Amino acid sequence: MASETDMDTDVDTGSDRFHELLSDAIESLSEGFALYDDNRKLVVCNQKYIEMNAGVADLLHPGLDWEILMRESARRGIYHDAIGREDAWVSDRLQTTHDYVTDFELVQTDGTHYLVSTHPTKMGGFVVTRTDISDRKKAEAATRDGDLLIRTVLDASSAIVTMARVGDGSLIYRSPAARELFGDTKSARDHYVNPDDRADFVTELLAMGQIDNYYLRVQAKGREFPASISARIVEYRGEDVIVSSVVDLTKEVEAQQLIQQVLEACPIPLQMTKAATGETLFSSPETLALFGNGDSAQSYYVEAQERARYLKELRAAGVVRNRKAEYIKGDGTRFWGAVSAQLIDFKGEEVIVSSTRDMTDELALQEELAAQRELLYQNEKMSALGELLAGVAHELNNPLSIVVGHALMLQEDVTDPETQRRVAKIGAAAERCARIVKTFLAMARQRPTSMERVNLDSVIGSALDVAGYGQQQDGIQIAYAPEADLPEILADADQITQVVINLVMNAGQAIKTSGLGDQIRITARPVKARSQIEIAISDNGPGVPDHIRARIFEPFFTTKEIGSGTGIGLAFCHRIIHSHNGQIWLDGQAVSGSRFVIRLPAAPQNGTAQGDSARVAEAQAVGRVLVVDDEEDIGALIAEVLKREGYLVDQVGSGAQALERLAGQGYDVVLSDLNMPDVDGKTLFATLKREHPEMVSRIAFITGDTMGPTSQKTLQEAGRPYLEKPVAPEELRQLVQDIMAEGGGRDA
Repeated sequence: MASETDMDTDVDTGSDRFHELLSDAIESLSEGFALYDDNRKLVVCNQKYIEMNAGVADLLHPGLDWEILMRESARRGIYHDAIGREDAWVSDRLQTTHDYVTDFELVQTDGTHYLVSTHPTKMGGFVVTRTDISDRKKAEAATRDGDLLIRTVLDASSAIVTMARVGDGSLIYRSPAARELFGDTKSARDHYVNPDDRADFVTELLAMGQIDNYYLRVQAKGREFPASISARIVEYRGEDVIVSSVVDLTKEVEAQQLIQQVLEACPIPLQMTKAATGETLFSSPETLALFGNGDSAQSYYVEAQERARYLKELRAAGVVRNRKAEYIKGDGTRFWGAVSAQLIDFKGEEVIVSSTRDMTDELALQEELAAQRELLYQNEKMSALGELLAGVAHELNNPLSIVVGHALMLQEDVTDPETQRRVAKIGAAAERCARIVKTFLAMARQRPTSMERVNLDSVIGSALDVAGYGQQQDGIQIAYAPEADLPEILADADQITQVVINLVMNAGQAIKTSGLGDQIRITARPVKARSQIEIAISDNGPGVPDHIRARIFEPFFTTKEIGSGTGIGLAFCHRIIHSHNGQIWLDGQAVSGSRFVIRLPAAPQNGTAQGDSARVAEAQAVGRVLVVDDEEDIGALIAEVLKREGYLVDQVGSGAQALERLAGQGYDVVLSDLNMPDVDGKTLFATLKREHPEMVSRIAFITGDTMGPTSQKTLQEAGRPYLEKPVAPEELRQLVQDIMAEGGGRDA
């Protein structure tokens, strides 16, 4: 027999194993578990229970009093509903400790949710279990938020959305827009004009699971209208329902009817044909007038294979623009036309939508335009030649002036017949050379060939007939806005027309090349008490860059690509306008694009023109003249001619010397060269304006360089009379007399 000691040992061993098994069982639970005895003292708890009570984990040891645990939990702010009412919360927990409590929800301040249950034990204690339901709560909240979001979106949208039961059609939900449309109907059946329509619709929907753009007629508040319905079968709270959206097609149908009317009334030949066969689906009245009542587009072409080539290009690109071909009209005549077309899908078939433009008038105009452009090109070539001739003439001016002047004076001085004969030959040859130089300068300056009274409206109208059509073909709008009762101008109509053509075409090319802008505007108005006419040609294109503004009127200067421009156009315009005693400039104050301004003298009123002879006749008084020229021989020649007329003449070789003379001596007339070293004619004039303003009306220029940009600018800004070398004595005498008459001498 085993001893009593051995039996006690076995009992202890069995008890230990039991406790180990019980501990393992408690730890294996997914819930938090705690056992309290009849004195509400903690006996045992698993790790899950400790983790779920992390805020008081430091207290969870066997022997912990339940009331202490509750009060400390409240004090530490672990539970939301205990904050601010700790004593009441603890009292509630203590009262229900020994009751059966199932799934009591606790929310901790860290956001975790628990279901807590208490179960009394037979020995007077109780068991507490905890289950973490935080994830479930989040999922429920997300579902609620999602439902709320969907309802909020639908309630706020303008979409007509309904949810109805499949069987009886009773409405479960309708958006505000649906309620506005259909009113307070109870069933979706009430929305259909024909009850059988819903049966067919639901049958197809059940078979497909979804339907898009189902066309039928519906009714709402007693009104019938066409509608498009898209629907889905979805599960909602355990049953299949139909969620559908309705689109009222009333406006679309009305728009289609309007489009049909517009197409039939459109003045453009519009047509729809089947791509494969050419069968006509629609022809506007203009198409019928052009091609007749043919059933197929195959019969439109002069060459039978042309449509096949056209269709190949169309299929490759999907669209063609202004494709040219020769067609046959309904009356059998041939013509060249341009077709623009696009390939579309119409009811599952390739269809061509096209318009065909009769180019008969356009081609005739293009031929005329080509002729005008050729004429303009020839004028530009002549302008370039003129530049060369002007350079040659300028180099000849100074020496030729000496020959001409002395020859003419010798004729007046010598009395021997033989000498006179020889001098006459020299003079004749010199005059011939002078005429050649004058001819060169006239060609370079593009002098008007036929001056007459011209109506400006007709000139600009002719220019726009030539230049405007091409611009409008490129989508550029041209507007001409003259003021009423414009005075006539005295001009060569052809040359002024060419200037306007140049400027309009330049503006159009700038817009087309840059892709910026679409308008050209021309205005005309009288200025300076109707003594001048101002023409402005402006556009909303890219404008002229600041760094080239000063050079745009220079010959051969161009910003166009090689082969696209000669650089002569604006120089040509400048020369013509100046030959008409006018001005042309680029407006630097233009807000956008470019703006060229032309001013031309208005034609004198009949009977008001006064010659210069009467005024000149009044100025015969002898005076003092200062001659300024760095060419000593030319200065001496001018001085000698004037001395013979009785003038007192001083001759200097530079502008600086002239200023020294003017500081100590008064002069009735100052005759100055333009291009001189040191102080040139421009600087001399500017100094006179500043220091001797009384001399501004007494100065004139004698120069051999009237074609250079600097010289032209100086002469224009000064506004004073000038002579071109070589100078004839009679011209020189007349110039001095004019200035004397204008200024009245130093004592005036």
